[in-house]
Amino acid sequence: MKPITDRQIDFMGRRKLAFIVSGVLLLVAIGALIFQQLNLGLDFTGGTLIEVRYGSAPSLDAIRQLLEERGFRDVAVQTFGASTEVLIRLQQAFDPEVGERVVGLLRDQGTSVDLVRAEFVGAQVGDQLRDQSGMGMLVALGVVMLYVAFRFQYKFAIGALLALLHDVIIVIGVFALFSIDFDLTVLAAILAVIGYSLNDTIVVYDRIREQIRTSQIDDMTQIFNEAINTTLSRTLATSGTTLLVLLALLFLGGDMIENFAIALLVGIVVGTFSSIYISGALLLPLKLTREDLIPSRKEIDEEEEELP
Repeated sequence: MKPITDRQIDFMGRRKLAFIVSGVLLLVAIGALIFQQLNLGLDFTGGTLIEVRYGSAPSLDAIRQLLEERGFRDVAVQTFGASTEVLIRLQQAFDPEVGERVVGLLRDQGTSVDLVRAEFVGAQVGDQLRDQSGMGMLVALGVVMLYVAFRFQYKFAIGALLALLHDVIIVIGVFALFSIDFDLTVLAAILAVIGYSLNDTIVVYDRIREQIRTSQIDDMTQIFNEAINTTLSRTLATSGTTLLVLLALLFLGGDMIENFAIALLVGIVVGTFSSIYISGALLLPLKLTREDLIPSRKEIDEEEEELP
């Protein structure tokens, strides 16, 4: 059995199938964003936040079901630190008595519970956070494109930008499709996905550029396959160890970081895929050639003539 580094997988030969898969995922994600829309958390919409302390660890599903039965809408319940500390989020206008009302309902179930705090997250704050976070993401993508264009060549920048947009749209689409709360922790995870995906893309691009400059053949498909295969062991090791950490966070980290872990899990899987089949394979239809990276003999002679 050959080690991974000795295998030659025909990645580029399967690029059409990969493009179809990516296209389907993007259509599903965009459709979910348009028709289902994101289930925005209090960080973006505003509402009421209530923290209560139990004598013993309660059932979060029972709390949620009870409050929904009593007329509260858009109820989100999660532990906050210890298993006896519970954070209840209500997407509705703030009422000074809402905290006592909620605690009264919980005490009626025969449990020992105390109110820690009840506060309002204003809609204006939510609007500001939404605008700033969106602008931050656009700025990050713009800086990435400039960096890749400066370090490599503009065709690489186009491939990297499309790969990052591909990853971000699919991750956000997953949250819209399954109506998972989208809050600031998820936004932070998306920014982390951009960084991870870009790092993976840069590694592949470095090897592609090196292969083009040193290879004696002009078959770009073969050059790309060799470059991607040489980085495969590194990619699998990095992605695999990161996924193990994220799985531990998902199952052991508690409700506070569950959505953060989900966003990173989806993002790393999609980002690893896009580093090969979006950022890498798109260089073929963009018609990247050896001359794009290595100046011709004529250009070198002209530059030498201009020197004093």
